[in-house]
Amino acid sequence: MATEAGQSYPLINMEEIRRAATAYYENLPEEKKRYARFIFSDMDKNGDGQINLKEFMEYHNKDNNSALTHPSLFRALDKNSNGSLDFEEAMVLYYITQSGRALFCKSCNTFLTDVYFSCSQCFTSNDSTISTYEICCDCYGGKKFTHHEDAIFCDNYSLLSRSRSLALAAPAEKRRGVLGKIQTIVGVAGFVTGCVIM
Repeated sequence: MATEAGQSYPLINMEEIRRAATAYYENLPEEKKRYARFIFSDMDKNGDGQINLKEFMEYHNKDNNSALTHPSLFRALDKNSNGSLDFEEAMVLYYITQSGRALFCKSCNTFLTDVYFSCSQCFTSNDSTISTYEICCDCYGGKKFTHHEDAIFCDNYSLLSRSRSLALAAPAEKRRGVLGKIQTIVGVAGFVTGCVIM
């Protein structure tokens, strides 16, 4: 684990995200690749081929996308720790935003790179204004969070697996509706992070 300014992020998990981002980018249509390059150029205000923290913050602040202005995300993206992002590092940001992975612990505000816990009641709520309340393993294990008293937490992989199992267990006539609701939940997660899945 690497630590900077009191925030930590697992390097191995960021490497997995980087691998997924590379695979995602390689399979994008050329139009979407050009768009990713456009976004990079738009962030790189001084045109030096690097995005520094100031450029990163200004770009995301102009769109009121506060989820992406967290310094722990910038540090996690900065693979070589040189204080700036080249296109390859910024491509990971593009993947994170497009996939809805821009999630931060509701307790310590650390960027979530791997397994985390969500409140299952909030996750399955019909109210789209309710947060799914994601917390990192350290905060969950150390009981360093405050949430409603009857909260039942599941890790993200279990929650996804259970959601699919419930959908498949539904009677055939209801299955499509249940799968549609899961798709809506996934869509809301993308909307909350200010992105559109391509």
